[in-house]
Amino acid sequence: MNFASDNASGASRSVLERMLVVNSGPSPAYGGDDNSRNAQALLSALFEREVAAFLVPTGTAANALALGALTPPGGGIFCHDEAHVIDDECGAPEFFTHGGKLVGIPGVGGKVTPAALTQTLARFPRGVARQVPPATLSLSQATECGTLYTPAEIAALSAVARGAGVAVHLDGARFANALAGLGCSAADMTWRAGVDVLSFGCTKNGAVACEAVVFFDPAQAATFDVQRKRGGHTFSKGRFLGAQMEAMLEGGHFLELAAHANRAARRLADGLASLPGVRLAFPTEANEVFPIMPARAEAALKAAGARYYPWATRSVAPDLAPRDGEVMLRLVASFATQDAEVDAFVAHVSFALHVRAAP
Repeated sequence: MNFASDNASGASRSVLERMLVVNSGPSPAYGGDDNSRNAQALLSALFEREVAAFLVPTGTAANALALGALTPPGGGIFCHDEAHVIDDECGAPEFFTHGGKLVGIPGVGGKVTPAALTQTLARFPRGVARQVPPATLSLSQATECGTLYTPAEIAALSAVARGAGVAVHLDGARFANALAGLGCSAADMTWRAGVDVLSFGCTKNGAVACEAVVFFDPAQAATFDVQRKRGGHTFSKGRFLGAQMEAMLEGGHFLELAAHANRAARRLADGLASLPGVRLAFPTEANEVFPIMPARAEAALKAAGARYYPWATRSVAPDLAPRDGEVMLRLVASFATQDAEVDAFVAHVSFALHVRAAP
């Protein structure tokens, strides 16, 4: 019963098999291989237009380098105040933007609203030396609360950003889960909605270590190969990154993996929400579940060896927030999550809630 993170799962068999295939024989280094070129073509096909895509091994590299490409030194980067880029990347975005300032915007469910973005941008007028100049909006899809922006919501936020001369970055560490959850096209969720650059994540979804920085206007990527190299993220044996991306994209494999994770999360959410005394802090729209339950139920989970993270967030609506004697958990399903794990987890919570405490 491991729901600590989708990073805890291994890799898809298809990805591993493709890596073994490309392991045989020599191949040009530093991305000059056929696999990397084919990955580029597959990404262009996925997004229904020519893109400039650069493969990197980690999501932190993808986000930090993407923000560095969009943000001039010392520029302002606007994001949700609990976004991964501001809370969990150890200052990498600030480092790669040469002192960029991340500005957090509060919002229920991990989401930024057009009104909140407008109000925040108003605090950063251009031409005032005491404030950083606005440069980039970074949105997480899926959010840190497991919620999703619809294409229309992304378009509305992009319109506000455009009006302020601000570029738009999408942190898609769980992009596949969002795509599977919304059932829309990759193009509709990105460039058609005003996104300039996407961090396209595969590692959480069954790759070994593979992400892509995708520019929807190749002209914006004119110097990105130099930025990636200078940042230490140009893989010398690039065929192994290309092979992973090929395996993920061919035949829609990445969507199959994400859909499985989403279904497992929905099964988990439905099972927990059916129990008395358990409620969900946020709707389960991708592969994360945030139940709030009595502390005695969590004690039973710990005793059973379940793996998860206790959670605290400022993004939960006040009427749903944990009360005395309650705890919130973050549960993450992956492409490898089995129904038996889900059902066992729910059963432990159910047993704890239905058994009377000893006098």
